[in-house]
Amino acid sequence: MKKILVTGCNGQLGRAIRKEYEGENVTFINTDVVEGEDVRALDITDIQAVISMVEETKPDVIINCAAHTNVDACETQWDLAYKINAIGPRNLSIAAEKTGAKMIHVSTDYVFEGNGTRPYTEFDAPNPVSAYGKTKLEGEKFVQQFSSRFFIFRTAWLYGDGNNFVRTMLKLGNEKDEISVVADQHGSPTYAKDLTEIIYQAIEKKIPYGIYNATNEGYTTWYDFTKEILEEQGITCKVNPVT
Repeated sequence: MKKILVTGCNGQLGRAIRKEYEGENVTFINTDVVEGEDVRALDITDIQAVISMVEETKPDVIINCAAHTNVDACETQWDLAYKINAIGPRNLSIAAEKTGAKMIHVSTDYVFEGNGTRPYTEFDAPNPVSAYGKTKLEGEKFVQQFSSRFFIFRTAWLYGDGNNFVRTMLKLGNEKDEISVVADQHGSPTYAKDLTEIIYQAIEKKIPYGIYNATNEGYTTWYDFTKEILEEQGITCKVNPVT
């Protein structure tokens, strides 16, 4: 029976991963910052706690879904962002290498500067401009440094079962007559279940180790995305484009 340790298991990606494996011969070691039903508390910034749990549970795969994802807050919480987004992946990678586990780390499009004129590929050099992007890139570097069996999946605009942009816009659309949404930032909204299927392939189909840019196809702006979200639900709130 395969054993998979998931950090940040209560987030939208962590939940989707568990659903993806429903009915299969897999045991999950679910971890998050707070202990709960079928969830063990794990501080990924504590190297001894990480090694202890990994040595105890002996997972075949570690999937790191934990991150400090509040982009604005990262600008004023550098230390916390670095601990969670960089030191955490480092600790998990050390533990994975120590026990022979595969390491799967979820990263972000924010490792790029964001002024490109075409979709970024894995061959483009990262150049983050935000605290969030910089700390996530350091996490990527640590994973590559300390794990010999790793996958890094850079995703973007993730939405699924949990707090995300889609749910926020639905809430605002139902509460307000009009809202203002950014219209000059482009990205690829990515459904958590689709990213989970990519992770599943990495584990089960033995695709080559390495870094992958992993999003859904196409791109849009937050403004156009919002209009589509509200239209799908028949919400008549006016959406104003802003820079």
